[in-house]
Amino acid sequence: MLTQVRTPRDIFFMPQRLLVPLFQRPYVWSEEAQWQPLWDDIRRLVERRIDGDQNATHFLGAVVLQQQANHVGALAVRTVIDGQQRLTTLQLLLDAVHGQFENRGFDGLARQIADLVENAEHFREQPEDRYKVWPTNRDRGAFNEVMSAANPVDYSALGVTDSRMIKAHRYFSSVVGEWLDTDDAAHRASHLAVVITGQLQLVAIELQYDEDAQEIFETLNARGTPLTPADLIKNFVFQRLDASPDATELAYRNNWAEFETPFWEQDVQTGRVTYSRSSLFLNQWLIATTFENVAAREVFSQFKRFVIEGDVQMTELLPRIREAADKYGDMVRKAADRTSPLSRLELFVYRTGNLESEIVKPLLIWLDAPAQVDVPVGQVHKTLDVVESWLVRRALVRAKSQGTNNLLVDFLGHLNEQPHATIGDAAEEYFARQTGPVSFWPDDAEVRRELSSLQIYRRLRRGRLRMILEAAEDHARGWTGTNPKHEQPVIREVCTVEHVMPQDWRKHWSNGVSPEQETERDRLVQTLGNLTLITQSLNSQVSNGPWLGDKGKRAGLNANTSLLITRAIVDGSPESWTEVDIQRRTEALISSILEIWPVPNGHVTASAQHVERARSRVEVADLVRAGLVPVGTTLHARPASHAGKTCMVSDDGRLFIDDVPYMTLSGAARAVTGSQSEAGWWFWLTQANGDRSMVDVRREYLEGFEDVTDSVVEEEEED
Repeated sequence: MLTQVRTPRDIFFMPQRLLVPLFQRPYVWSEEAQWQPLWDDIRRLVERRIDGDQNATHFLGAVVLQQQANHVGALAVRTVIDGQQRLTTLQLLLDAVHGQFENRGFDGLARQIADLVENAEHFREQPEDRYKVWPTNRDRGAFNEVMSAANPVDYSALGVTDSRMIKAHRYFSSVVGEWLDTDDAAHRASHLAVVITGQLQLVAIELQYDEDAQEIFETLNARGTPLTPADLIKNFVFQRLDASPDATELAYRNNWAEFETPFWEQDVQTGRVTYSRSSLFLNQWLIATTFENVAAREVFSQFKRFVIEGDVQMTELLPRIREAADKYGDMVRKAADRTSPLSRLELFVYRTGNLESEIVKPLLIWLDAPAQVDVPVGQVHKTLDVVESWLVRRALVRAKSQGTNNLLVDFLGHLNEQPHATIGDAAEEYFARQTGPVSFWPDDAEVRRELSSLQIYRRLRRGRLRMILEAAEDHARGWTGTNPKHEQPVIREVCTVEHVMPQDWRKHWSNGVSPEQETERDRLVQTLGNLTLITQSLNSQVSNGPWLGDKGKRAGLNANTSLLITRAIVDGSPESWTEVDIQRRTEALISSILEIWPVPNGHVTASAQHVERARSRVEVADLVRAGLVPVGTTLHARPASHAGKTCMVSDDGRLFIDDVPYMTLSGAARAVTGSQSEAGWWFWLTQANGDRSMVDVRREYLEGFEDVTDSVVEEEEED
């Protein structure tokens, strides 16, 4: 067995056929989970190279290949034991890049890529010898068709357009073409060619034909646990510590052992990916230290580069990391306390956590570093106020978040250059002058215009919406100022979001409603003014009841709630709760939101007319709320090898298998297969013998989302 770090050029240049065995699963990678992240990593690597970092690399994972015995002079054949998804994707990517180069007349670059995609004619004995990788039989037709198609490829004319192979090729061709459509296309193309052939890295484990491939495969995939970035950094740090065994042990106990406790080993989701908290912290600490945007997948290589290029001494670095980690852990733990009053920093952590904005953590690490100890407390609080307002307002108007991580890294670098005495003022000036779609700070008019008609219950995730209503409650109690009028702030993450007028209003609320009013009422039921916070038990008691009567909703709320935003509804509407009440309360809550998260006086959004709405990540709970997946629906496993396996959808979007709950479709799929990675949306079907998967249901939901989004934009333009 030979193990080496190899590049695509190393693996694919020699004449050979990498054969995927028939028993392996078909090609299952997707745009959301793999193709887009891969392209983002490649594009970032190319741009770093263009900026002068010639030696940057990106690690793609491991592949296991086994030599096959064949006659002298024949094309070398290796069986792909593990890594067929990576190798197949690389071939589709390389061929798509080759096509884009060829279409633009970059013939030399195109030939460099062609050598990695096809074997020369004089090495071919069979038609399939043309290809460097030959997939499993289910995918061969689509692979052959798209890889042999003439440029430019007419994807609509291909015979199996729904194949993932063809979709992957089309995706890579599209994003590469868009990226090359600039005045310096030739310059970009030359750097792209270098990166995809020589600066992507894989660990290639090559087995002799007589080695036990199954034993090695099981060791890699079943018995072993993948190393996290924190594990890799730990090994690197302690190898370089250059201390006696006793001193090394002491350094480990004092500065690293804490990272191997349950708190730091807990998985934290950021975007579509989950990382251990220790790995995520080290990523964020590195950003706060270097002021460079470090992708989580590259944290180890960038940490290593930071240490080596900066000649950083481990004896000095370890205590720095431990001190930052202690402060980080303290603020995260305190922010999770549901009842105690929170400091401004802890409240910021809680609220941005509900916004799922891990990208702000480097700012907090930087603010808490010893170098910033002399920043006035008022300026620290102003910085947090500004960033929180910017994040919340953008979330409320559903501005796109893609690219904001780069902006916040730039912002951090900008703050680092400012006088400490005016950092908060500098933060406000920085965001006030942003005008781009991924950077603008929505003004009062933009937020009011959006929230006045937005069906916010359907468009904002429950955690975010609850946090907004909690903030409105604290504002009513005076806890947003320095002199609170109430004894304590609201208890966090306990109440649920409830419709005052029920979603199923026709059961008890339909008297006097004309057919013409029904559509308008259905819309207003989902808007901000019709939502409040109550406990889950009270929610169950009054959920669809009428407004009046001893068992009505008003009586239940009046007897059981102390929340001021709910008391205002009860006290202000003794006889009825109507569309007029909803609209009036919507405007009142918007006014509170604008006071809680203010902008500078006179601030106007320069690019309001260009706002692009974000597509929120869809969760099963969204589909349940939209009525596309009824509560109690049974989902069925697609793979024939797991036929008969099912899961049941609960009212909150969890998936139950034998009374064990799973939070995601992929998690439920992994529980069935026992593998470490599964494409859950593809895995689960809505019928046992059908072909409609949860991907199709999600697509239906998003199509409805786009329709609503377009109508909102059109109304704004007409105004």
